[in-house]
Amino acid sequence: MKNCKVKLYSSLVMLVLISILGTSCSSKLKPLSDNWFSTTPSPLEVVGTKVPVTINGKFPEKWFNKNAVVVVTPVLKYQGKESLGTPQTFQGENVAGNGIVVPQKTGGNFTMNANFNYVPEMQKSELYLRFEAGIKGKTFELPDVKIADGVNSSAALASAFTTTPATAPDKFQRIMQEAYDADIMFLIQQAELRRSELNSSNLAAWKDLVKEAYENDRKYVNVEISAYASPDGGYDLNEGLAEKREKNTSSYLNKEFAKKEIDTEINAKYTAQDWEGFKKLVEASSLQDKDLVLRVLSMYNDPETREREIKNISFVYKELAETILPKLRRSRLIANVEIIGKTDEELIAAVNSNSMNDLNVEEVLYSATLEQAPVEKIYNYATQKFPNDYRGWNNIGSYYFANGQIDKAKSAFTKAQQISNKAAEPNMNMALLSLADGNVAKAQELLGNASGANTLNEALGLLYLKNGEYSKAVDAFGETKTENAALAQILTKNYSKAQNTLDNLSDKSATSYYLNAIVSARTNNFGGVIGNLKEAIQKDSSIKNTVSNNLEFAKYLSNPDFTNMLK
Repeated sequence: MKNCKVKLYSSLVMLVLISILGTSCSSKLKPLSDNWFSTTPSPLEVVGTKVPVTINGKFPEKWFNKNAVVVVTPVLKYQGKESLGTPQTFQGENVAGNGIVVPQKTGGNFTMNANFNYVPEMQKSELYLRFEAGIKGKTFELPDVKIADGVNSSAALASAFTTTPATAPDKFQRIMQEAYDADIMFLIQQAELRRSELNSSNLAAWKDLVKEAYENDRKYVNVEISAYASPDGGYDLNEGLAEKREKNTSSYLNKEFAKKEIDTEINAKYTAQDWEGFKKLVEASSLQDKDLVLRVLSMYNDPETREREIKNISFVYKELAETILPKLRRSRLIANVEIIGKTDEELIAAVNSNSMNDLNVEEVLYSATLEQAPVEKIYNYATQKFPNDYRGWNNIGSYYFANGQIDKAKSAFTKAQQISNKAAEPNMNMALLSLADGNVAKAQELLGNASGANTLNEALGLLYLKNGEYSKAVDAFGETKTENAALAQILTKNYSKAQNTLDNLSDKSATSYYLNAIVSARTNNFGGVIGNLKEAIQKDSSIKNTVSNNLEFAKYLSNPDFTNMLK
C-alpha cells in the first residue's frame, strides 16, 4: 500500500513538471528562418525615387502563442544606417486588440508593403524583418530576419541635368512682309480723279513710302491697284465704272512713279460690285437694322435681286446710301514691301565687333543660335539691353544649366519667371530644378504651365521616370535621343530600342556608356559589359566604385576579367 502511495505521488510530481515545462516552452516564440518569407521584386528595385517592396510571409503552425502580440517592421539596413517601413501588428486568439489575429493551430499567411525613400547608399543593403514580441505584458526580443539583398538602382540614373532646358524662341525673319494702303475716293457714277483726293496727305505719305522702299537695298516693293464700284445700280454700269476707275488710277500712278524714278511692278484689277466690302462695312457699322440687311445678303446670291430687296427696305437704304455706299466707290492702292533682314554673317560680325546696339531684340536672340556664336556674351547683352524681355534671362539660364552652372541658372530662370510667370520656358526650366531637388509635386505643378516649351517632351519623360511610370516616359520621349530616353526603354525592357538610342547620342558621356553596359548585361553580352564599362570608367573614374555594388552586374563578380577591370 505504501509503495502505491509513493508511486502515485511520483506520478503527480511528474505531471506537474511536465505541465510547467510545457507552459514555459509555449510561452516563448522561436526565431523564424528566412524560408518563411519572400519579396516582390527580388532583388529590390528603385522605382522613381522610392524603393517599394511587397513582403509575403507565413507564421508556421503552432508557432503563434494565443496570448502573444507581435509587431513586424520592415527594416532596410545600409552602411550602418536603417530605414524603417510601416510596422504591422499581429496578435494571438486570446488577445483583445486591433491587430491581425493569427490562429495558433494553423498559423497564417500575411502580406506587407513597404516603401523606402531611396538614397544611393542603398545599392549595398539588406532587407530585414524586425519582430517585437510580448506575452501578457512581458516583452522579449526575436532576432531580425534577413529576407533580401541589395537594391537595383538603375532607375535612379534618371537625371534632370542631362535634360535639355527650354530656350525661348526668337521671332527673327529673314524676309518680312508688310503692306501699306491708301484710298482714292470717287463720287457716285464718276471715274474722274479729283484734285482733293490726289493732294491728300495720306496719298502723299503712301507715295513717299513706296519711293523709300524702292531706293532701299534691303527692301523690295510692288504695287497693287484694286478699283471698285458700289453695288447700287446695274451690273453693266458698275463694271464699266470700275474699269474706268482702275485705268485712271493706273495711268496716274505710272506718271507719278516716272517722276520719282520708281520702276516697280503695278498689278491692277477691278471689281464691278463690291458686295464683299459692303458686307464687311455693314457688319462693322452701327446700323439699327443691319441684321436685316445681312439676312438679305445671305438669302440671295443674284446681285440684282440683292439690290432690289435692299432698296425695298427704304428706311434702311437711305442710311446705307449716306454712310456705307460712298466708302465703296474707290481705288485701293496697296504697297507690298519685302524687308530683307541681315545675313548670318552680318549678325555675327556685329556681335564680334561689339556693334550689337544696331540690332533689335529679335536679331540679338537669333544671333545666339548661330554656329560658333559667343552665346553667353549675346544673352548677357540681351538681359542688359532688353531687361524686361524674359527670353534673354531664360536663355542665359538655359546656357548655364547645360554647362553645369546650376546656381547661375536658377537665378536667371527665377528672373525670367518674375517677368512672365505664365511663359512656358521658365516654368519648364524651374520644373527641372525641382526634379533635381527631388520635389516631384512642385515640378508637376510647374509643367502644367509649360505647354509649348520646345523640350517639354524631355521634361515630361523625366517626370514620369521620377514617378515610376516608365511606359508613359517612353511615350513622352518619343524618338528623342537622350540618356533619360534610353533609361526609360531599358526599364520597359525594350533593349533594342535603348541600344539604338544610345548608339545615336550626339555626345556620349560616362553615363551613356554605363547605360550601354546595363543593356549588355541584361542581354548577356559580356563583351559589351566589359567594353562599355571601360569607356565609362575612362570618362569618370568614380564609376568604378559603384559598379561592384550594382546588382545589374552581380553575376559577373566572380569573373576574373570583370574584377581585374575594377582594380
